[in-house]
Amino acid sequence: MSSRRSRSRQSSGSRTITDDQINDLVSKLQQLLPEIRNAPSDKVSAAKVLQETCNYIRNLHREVDDLSERLSELLATTDTAQAAIIRNLLMQ
Repeated sequence: MSSRRSRSRQSSGSRTITDDQINDLVSKLQQLLPEIRNAPSDKVSAAKVLQETCNYIRNLHREVDDLSERLSELLATTDTAQAAIIRNLLMQ
């Protein structure tokens, strides 16, 4: 364990996290990532899991932006009553 990690754990007061807990969290995170979900966890480094997590979140943001834009275009081309119904459904 690096001295930097050790210091940060000690400075956090009574709430510390163990290497086993970090490994467990990285493993859980890996299971959420489609690109590396099925890889054996001992074959994927924590750094790779974190990098893939960043990539996955960036892609999700792009998808949300794209879908928001498409929805805005759809609402702009529908009549006011239909647009109001769609907005109402989205707010539920």
